[in-house]
Amino acid sequence: MNRLFLLLLSLVLGVPVHAADLLEVYRQALAQDAVYASARAVWGAGQEKLPQGRALLLPSVNVTGNTTYNQVDSQLRNISVPGRESNFNSNGITISLIQPLFNKQSIDQYLESKSQLVQSDAQLSVATQDLILRVSQAYFDVLAAQDNLEFITAQMAAIAEQLASAKRNFEVGTATITDTNDAQARYDLVTSQEIAAQNDVEVKKQALAQIIGSVPTSLKLLVTSLPLSLPDPNDMARWVGAAQANSPQIKAQEAALEVAKREVERNRGGHYPTINLVGSYGQNATGAGNFSNGVATAANDTTSKQIGGQLNMPIYQGGGQQSLVRQAIANQEKAKQDLENARRSVTYSTRQAFLGVTSGVAQVKALGQALVSNQSSLDSTKLGQEVGVRTEVDVLNAQQQLYSAKRDLAQSRYNFILNQLRLKSAAGQLSEDDLAEINRWLR
Repeated sequence: MNRLFLLLLSLVLGVPVHAADLLEVYRQALAQDAVYASARAVWGAGQEKLPQGRALLLPSVNVTGNTTYNQVDSQLRNISVPGRESNFNSNGITISLIQPLFNKQSIDQYLESKSQLVQSDAQLSVATQDLILRVSQAYFDVLAAQDNLEFITAQMAAIAEQLASAKRNFEVGTATITDTNDAQARYDLVTSQEIAAQNDVEVKKQALAQIIGSVPTSLKLLVTSLPLSLPDPNDMARWVGAAQANSPQIKAQEAALEVAKREVERNRGGHYPTINLVGSYGQNATGAGNFSNGVATAANDTTSKQIGGQLNMPIYQGGGQQSLVRQAIANQEKAKQDLENARRSVTYSTRQAFLGVTSGVAQVKALGQALVSNQSSLDSTKLGQEVGVRTEVDVLNAQQQLYSAKRDLAQSRYNFILNQLRLKSAAGQLSEDDLAEINRWLR
């Protein structure tokens, strides 16, 4: 009904109603989805790990300055002479430089930051592919809900015709009240199903709106002549191999394991000595002072220059460093097991999606043939009712089977497309180009 209303409105106003396609919805999601925006922010924060690690190996320069007002009171003991008092300012500035020459913890931190950068990139790739899948799932969920509502509405119209026919036949005495009651019960049931289907359409639209920030006025529909093709290559083992080599989930966990290894080495580096090159340059100026007894002190300017090496050898820190090493080793084992779990999960997802595509081709074809058979069955049942060999209930059952077949066929086509996307995602090959290809199947 919504589609019909929009079509009539566009005809009356002379303005075509724009139907969004999958690619448009995805680009909206890129700009509006909060989950993806959060992932991009995390990625942006991760990009700063490398300059932070590099900074530990570069020199640090500091400037300090001071100015002090001095008031000096001087009194000689055991001598009966007046005390002396003087007021003067002193100022100073110092520039210091520290260049690390050897610091194992800083070196390991820099190497760890490189792995963190790889991990950050892989996590963003995971978030991007996840967004493609979530958008596609939400898009086709809306279409499936609209199809279901359309099928139920058509079924209700057909049952209404059967109900009216049963009432007429009962009035003229050619049918029993049972036929009327059966048709009425079926009509009431389908009416409740229509209400649930209308609610489901709104729910699915809101799920899509949660991703793209608004409810689209209309969505393009999937063509009936869907091209059914098997995976290329049609070899599960090759897809699993590609997934193990290219999956961003696996790459992210591999990087996490490398980070954990570097963390172990970094904490072990706490037992190593550090060597720094230290240099400083300073100027200090002390103002002239005049004592109350008439004695004056001269102003004093001092310049200092220092350069040298600094060695720091940790001996004992209360056992805290050893504890950090043990903690890092435990985290390394966790990262190792997480990587193994990621590999198994990706293998399972790849095989599941591969079977979903291959069986989906056969299922769509089988359900297409089932639809034809159910239509023939309904036509035969109606003819049998006219000649008295079929009952009202038989017709109602045949109608229900026909619309169930239509619903199952529509859902199988959506599932086929989604499994194609899941298969490419598992293999790390999913991109916007895949959505552009699906867009050609929309009208």
